[in-house]
Amino acid sequence: MQPFPSKRAPAFADIPDDKWSDWRWQLSHRLNSIEDFEQILTLTESEHQALCQVGLFRVDITPYFASLIDPENPLDPIRKQILPTAAEILPFTGEMEDSLSEDAHSPVPGLVHRYPDRVLMLVTTQCASYCRYCTRSRIVGDPTQSFSSKDFEAQLDYLRRTPQVRDVLLSGGDPLTLAPKVLERLLTALREIPHIEIIRIGSRVPVFMPQRVTDELCELLQRFHPLWLNIHVNHPNEITAELADACDKLTRAGIPLGNQSVLLAGVNDDPAIQRRLVHNLVRLRVRPYYLYQCDLVQGAGHFRTPIGKGIEIIESLLGHTSGFAVPTYVVDAPGGGGKIPLTPNYILSYSDQKVVLRNYEGFITTYYEPTEYQPIDPSLTAPFKGEILEPGQSGVAGLLAGDAMSLKPAGFDQVHQRGGEPHRLRDRTEKWVPRGIGDGKSADNEA
Repeated sequence: MQPFPSKRAPAFADIPDDKWSDWRWQLSHRLNSIEDFEQILTLTESEHQALCQVGLFRVDITPYFASLIDPENPLDPIRKQILPTAAEILPFTGEMEDSLSEDAHSPVPGLVHRYPDRVLMLVTTQCASYCRYCTRSRIVGDPTQSFSSKDFEAQLDYLRRTPQVRDVLLSGGDPLTLAPKVLERLLTALREIPHIEIIRIGSRVPVFMPQRVTDELCELLQRFHPLWLNIHVNHPNEITAELADACDKLTRAGIPLGNQSVLLAGVNDDPAIQRRLVHNLVRLRVRPYYLYQCDLVQGAGHFRTPIGKGIEIIESLLGHTSGFAVPTYVVDAPGGGGKIPLTPNYILSYSDQKVVLRNYEGFITTYYEPTEYQPIDPSLTAPFKGEILEPGQSGVAGLLAGDAMSLKPAGFDQVHQRGGEPHRLRDRTEKWVPRGIGDGKSADNEA
């Protein structure tokens, strides 16, 4: 197999290897000004205009990731993800500040409880670099909006009092930009909560700054198993020898890796690019997990594609590559409805007698339903009550019967109760402002 490349822009050729390989050096030497970027490429008029714009979403790019840009190509897919253009200033239909209504589902600052058994825990507003399509651009990258130890304790207290939660996803910002001691304290506190079974981390640090994935970090993380980590790679050009080494360290530490991509116009909205991406990911032992439709976030309208493009890409993968290499294409529903999976339509007709199907090649076949179906004895399901859907029809059969409510997981209405008393979620018009002290370089603190 062809090895993955390793690149360093000429502007950084004189940087000693020990500094280049130091994640703290990468973090403290991020590019963010016109002068910085002109060291490695020629800015377009649109990029120059955006970088001069007051109040634009934060710009910071590690020297490592900036080195992956083709300096001669203004359409370079990495460049488009991290360098602002004048398109960010233009209004687009449907854009919202908080497109996923996360604030409305936050019982305490920084904790989003949308699904019955799992929560999203925002632990920082800082990232190693900033994606121009960031869903949380309303708070991410702003050093005045950080999370304090008081916020963390409120999040943990909520989790201790909410036994329905078995799965916690750490995100932000990027949890792997936290000072090691802060990250260790958070993971330790979560592991002390008996009903928390799974800890997940969502991070683009291995992609933006693979130098952060040290032996020490892996030793820290593996103490808190079962722990899962999802990285964020959008294009094959982001997969380098350094990322491969980082993923190897993480998987050898027993950490399962997944990848979450965002479908972006002009970046990866092409079946051939997506196929190369998923094939290279599985070479790294990273399983493609989600392909997200770009959210309706302000400033990202120029990245959005028609949903049909995503379905076309999934159809180009299904049957044409290994099943575990095909991500689930989802729309994270505007207004806070959660992830909605979208797939090509392979069911041509459905009745109680037969289902007519087509395959990836267009081959049409018929599956005959059983004439006598005996479901599992209810007594055998008793130990699992509360973990499965409510009794009754569900899925396609439930929809055909008009029983849409049967699709709601059992106990969902009680998910925000505390001690048997209903807990009123924050009013949708109310906004909390997280407190804290960081200045964007908190990773250097408490090393």
